[in-house]
Amino acid sequence: MAEEITALPLNESLDIESRLREANERKAEGNQYFREEKWNEALVVYRSALGFLPPASEGDAEKQSTEDAEDTDGPELTGEQKSIPTTSEPQEDRTRLDVNIESDKEKECVKARAILNANIAACHIKLGDHKLAVEACSKALLDDPLYLKALHRRATSNEALDSWTSLTAAQEDYTVLLKHSPSSSRSRELEAKLNQLKPRIEAAQKKETSEMLDKLKGLGNSILGNFGLSTNNFQFEPNGQGGYSMNFVR
Repeated sequence: MAEEITALPLNESLDIESRLREANERKAEGNQYFREEKWNEALVVYRSALGFLPPASEGDAEKQSTEDAEDTDGPELTGEQKSIPTTSEPQEDRTRLDVNIESDKEKECVKARAILNANIAACHIKLGDHKLAVEACSKALLDDPLYLKALHRRATSNEALDSWTSLTAAQEDYTVLLKHSPSSSRSRELEAKLNQLKPRIEAAQKKETSEMLDKLKGLGNSILGNFGLSTNNFQFEPNGQGGYSMNFVR
């Protein structure tokens, strides 16, 4: 059983390089637990690794390319895509990047956070907690919006949650994945997913709308009952002008 390890606060002795080293060592330990199908132990260690890194700040996603965000030794789930390499812009003036050591370490932190959050999501998926998986993937995507592995995990977890909102969110993520799909076979799979989602979204919308209206009707009846009335006393009919007219019926 993995033991919970508490990271030192950022203002204490470990510098950023040491923190990255600690985080990467724990990530490797978590990956081993994951390979052994010890999901809870892997989850504890991944969270411990994350605790060694500074929290995400505004603009971090801009520092991180999708190429950097690829996790080459983390958990793999069925049917996942990796991040798409991007072409780097030529650097006009290397002297501007003489802050490079610090900047590179910041980029490594962004990369490590994205990977760890995606790995945490993989553990939650294996444990059947799709709501927490969605939350972890969303954190990974804050650091790298085109981290395809995290997008795929979030989409599959939202599918599993099976609500109108979550299915719509899954549709959005699958659409992004389709746009950035590197192969025709993968594109066909994603198109099939999107086609399957359409009727599910419509059914979930209809079901949840009906449930909401029933609740509103119940609330209306509880109020109108004080006056000897119910919602059945009010009928709405199309008025021929795109709206409805209300008739009172005894």
